[in-house]
Amino acid sequence: MLAASLLWGTTGTAATFAPDVGPLAVGAVAMGLGGLLQALIAAPQIRRHASRLRDRRGTVLLGAVSVAVYPLAFYSSMHLAGVAVGTVVSIGTAPLASSLIERVVDGRRLTRRWMLAAALGLLGTALLCIAEAAHATDGTGRTSMTGTLLGIGLGLVAAATYALYSWAAHRLITRQIPSRAAMGAVFGLGGLLLVPVLLATGAPLLASWSNAAVGAYMALVPMLAGYVLFGWGLAHVPASTATTLSLLEPAVAAVLAVLVVGELLPAAGWMGITLVIACLAVLTTPTPTPTRHPRGQTRNNSVDHDSSPPGKAAGAVPAGEHRTRHS
Repeated sequence: MLAASLLWGTTGTAATFAPDVGPLAVGAVAMGLGGLLQALIAAPQIRRHASRLRDRRGTVLLGAVSVAVYPLAFYSSMHLAGVAVGTVVSIGTAPLASSLIERVVDGRRLTRRWMLAAALGLLGTALLCIAEAAHATDGTGRTSMTGTLLGIGLGLVAAATYALYSWAAHRLITRQIPSRAAMGAVFGLGGLLLVPVLLATGAPLLASWSNAAVGAYMALVPMLAGYVLFGWGLAHVPASTATTLSLLEPAVAAVLAVLVVGELLPAAGWMGITLVIACLAVLTTPTPTPTRHPRGQTRNNSVDHDSSPPGKAAGAVPAGEHRTRHS
């Protein structure tokens, strides 16, 4: 997940090397072509699990529509509000959207550790956003601020759709569909939905070799390679954890925006990056493995003890239940 976030953090900076290409074209070539390539690579797995995917077609369609909307909102947000702000809002608010989806739909409880990590990450992204927005006024004043606010709004749309397709892909994977088949189906169908947008807006991508190189890089590296890593990660962590780990992306994007693009980042922005790194440290630090007790040894505050029906010994296990309760 962290490796995928590192690759995604380069997209905003890469897009600045093709200034003649609009944000819709950049988003369509990145997720559209990248999604179609994922589907092509995963074609054997998709065919093998086609019946299961059809049974979950509602989840597949929800994920695909979210995949199609996300890049259009994300790159438009960066175009209007700047690389750092667009990335920070789009990715920084996604953990909240993802956790809300899991809480409402799946009934998943949020741990104190996740809430602490999310609080640090959101505070850090808020500081980044405020720091960048403070530089939005460039003499034109109202126009620049209006663009920034519109960009922030589109960033929230991107965050919601990012959370939705992350949840959809994770749900498919947890329903016994391999990650490659799930990701290939969701992103392949999303890529098909983006083809009309690419045909309508993608002419500048062929106007020069540099523009074409940017388009190829976006599709092959952050999107294809990044989302292959993302799919592997979703097979092992919940969607809310995945979106929280992706908070590394805005930090990477902000640093690249300063070092490569030449954007200014005041002290509050650097403090925000520090908080994002602290968030990742809290979330990824291994927890101590609980001590295993020998079979039959009494444990304080044992669940079995507290839940033992009246008239039974706390550790007693009826015949036939011994194997189930200790498996």
